[in-house]
Amino acid sequence: MSHHIHIRHNFETAHRLPHLSGKCMSLHGHSWWAEVTVSAAELSHDQTVVEFGGFKKALRAFIDEQLDHGAMLGAEDPLAPLLMAHGCKVFLFGRPDLGPDTSYTADLPLPTVEAVAVMIGRVTQALLADVPRAAGASISQVRVVETHVNSAEFRPAGDGPSSGDAALRRAYPASANGG
Repeated sequence: MSHHIHIRHNFETAHRLPHLSGKCMSLHGHSWWAEVTVSAAELSHDQTVVEFGGFKKALRAFIDEQLDHGAMLGAEDPLAPLLMAHGCKVFLFGRPDLGPDTSYTADLPLPTVEAVAVMIGRVTQALLADVPRAAGASISQVRVVETHVNSAEFRPAGDGPSSGDAALRRAYPASANGG
């Protein structure tokens, strides 16, 4: 790839990792940052990798509506039904049957920072299909920062469209992108 664009957005979200020992077993929040890199071998006819406006709007809408000022929990977490019963926003990991947004995490049972990076990669790859972009443009990297000292990166298998459609299908399975 020779052309890359980056889009960043922040959100405030709680999560809990009951499978880990220590502090992360408790419900706690972070000021998260997501940075998505879109890459293309060649620019589009209008000299862009992707049309920033529509892509940013779609990504930010997903994050704001699904994640911001809510909690990310595993579907089996006993806190999930309690929080939802009290009107709290909860985004569940590990449940494909709760609608199109949670299908992005069907195979990700817990909201680790690594899993959040994969989920955001899947979401943004699906969003990319609906905006003007260069031929072959795809998500090449997602970086999620959960604190100023902790982050995770996700790079789809094959690192982009030059490796072919099979690599994209492995990184973004059909069940995860509505296809």
